[in-house]
Amino acid sequence: MNHEGIIHEGAHSTAHGHDSAGGHHHAHEHHEQHFIWKYIFSQDHKIIGKQFLITGIIWAIIGALFSVLFRLQLGFPDSTFPIMEKLLGEWAKGGKLSPEFYYALVTMHGTILVFFVLTAGLSGTFANILIPLQIGARDMASPFMNMLSYWFFFLASVIMMVSLFVETGPASGGWTTYPPLSALKEASLGSGIGMDLWLLGMSFFVISSLLGGLNYISTVLNMRTKGMTMTRLPLTIWALLFTAVLGVLSFPVLFSGVVLLIFDRNFGTSFYLSEIFIGGKALPHIGGSAILYQHLFWFLGHPEVYIIMLPGMGMASEVLSTHSRKPIFGYFAMVISMIGITLLAFVVWAHHMFVTGMSPFLGSIFVLLTLLIAVPSAVKVFNWITTIWRGNLKFTTPMLFALGFVSLFISGGLTGIFLGNSAIDIHLHDTYFVIAHFHIVMGVSAFFGMFAGVYHWFPKMFGRFMNNTLGYIHFFITFIGAYLIFWPMHYEGIAGMPRRYYDYSAWESFKHFQSINGFISIAATVVFLAQLLFVFNFIVSIFRGRKVTVLNPWGSTTLEWTTPINPGHGNWEGEIPEVHRWPYDYKDDGNGNDFIPQTTPLRPGEESH
Repeated sequence: MNHEGIIHEGAHSTAHGHDSAGGHHHAHEHHEQHFIWKYIFSQDHKIIGKQFLITGIIWAIIGALFSVLFRLQLGFPDSTFPIMEKLLGEWAKGGKLSPEFYYALVTMHGTILVFFVLTAGLSGTFANILIPLQIGARDMASPFMNMLSYWFFFLASVIMMVSLFVETGPASGGWTTYPPLSALKEASLGSGIGMDLWLLGMSFFVISSLLGGLNYISTVLNMRTKGMTMTRLPLTIWALLFTAVLGVLSFPVLFSGVVLLIFDRNFGTSFYLSEIFIGGKALPHIGGSAILYQHLFWFLGHPEVYIIMLPGMGMASEVLSTHSRKPIFGYFAMVISMIGITLLAFVVWAHHMFVTGMSPFLGSIFVLLTLLIAVPSAVKVFNWITTIWRGNLKFTTPMLFALGFVSLFISGGLTGIFLGNSAIDIHLHDTYFVIAHFHIVMGVSAFFGMFAGVYHWFPKMFGRFMNNTLGYIHFFITFIGAYLIFWPMHYEGIAGMPRRYYDYSAWESFKHFQSINGFISIAATVVFLAQLLFVFNFIVSIFRGRKVTVLNPWGSTTLEWTTPINPGHGNWEGEIPEVHRWPYDYKDDGNGNDFIPQTTPLRPGEESH
């Protein structure tokens, strides 16, 4: 690793306007001329992280709004809502959602939240902001590639946004876009141009993820400061590193699946199509297999779950340790369990496919591997609980969200054990039980990890605090609301109620769930409003929040709190600090503090971790 290069670069950024008043004035002038280069085409990892965060928040509002709209249909299938017609026009004539648009909303809700918010928004934000700051680097390995990764994400966002406004409507084959529905343009309205735009948008999204992921991996491996060995990395960095590895190895598989689907749709190939009849006439496609697409999709789709979960796990570890004033319990077990999750994530994809006619013997192997992945997850849960056990807990907003993350991760994960058993899955597959399971575990709990991260590192990002009272209100409504929405769905699923249907009131067997569906829809609307409160808090706090006056407001041990309150491009003024100890030294330092920063040299006779 080239220390001279980094120190030289540091000296350059110091000379660039941090030494003296004159220098500072010069830098200010320099930025005034280039507002576009400073804020729009920025190569500073902190600005790029904020760009990902704000884009992710915009998408999160849109994706959540979609769920509120289709929940109104599910909860109150006989009512009309005039506001729907105002919002959606043709798609909600007379204030009632059309069935075609209902499917489009379900599809786009899944796509937006899984990929654009919980993948790009979460990894893009925190990998960018935290990796250089916590490992002691001036910036990413390639700031230019980093900027490109945001702009490819932006391009993907624009294409997805455009697809919402085309005449035949956005893609509507479910967020998994299984063929033949997605491969035949005549299959449904949402299989038209909306589907082509979806596939194009996803292709650019994959390029963005790969550019980002390669950058994160090379930065962590090559650019750590002096003394920052791999075993002294904060768990957040380990988590973001494994997230990037998962993405780099699995996203190309989705890319290939998407490209083949584009070929089937537009160039007459038959990768996924075979012996299909429309109106009694045979289509010319022969020899393809729709199941092939499922293999390609889920080979990304399962690692994707952990791409979403790992950053939250890393940030929850960091936040729980900091706010309970205790060293993280079982640091090495935490790292090894992340390695276990990363490896196993690649060999469990077919548990999504138990009912595709797969050989039962092969199914049993996937059952075994699926149940095995519960082990490293359980190790993490026990370690989090042991970390806070008898700690000096400070119930700050980030701490509450980290505790909520652990709670939801446990209760959402337990239902995965049901679904991982192929025999039980035959009954539960494609019912509301599946929805309840994955929404709690990789939907809500991942969001809680993200919220913990936003509240915790907001002072580093913007030099101000978010409002505490609004934070507490946001937490309690979201936490209670999440359970009220998704807990009842387990019962509907056990009763066999299928997912993705437009109206259940016509079914004798599911009619009696109508009151529960109404209740869920009301809870979902309330939780959505609480998220608007968060967005309000976030935006106002950037400009009007309480200013940060000390370098290290949480009393944390990691390197990012040694930078100036509002770090410039280059992060540290002067030389990058050297690291002497592991990141969780929460113990008496002899001067009345209960933590020892990583930069503090070891005392005589003290062992380093």
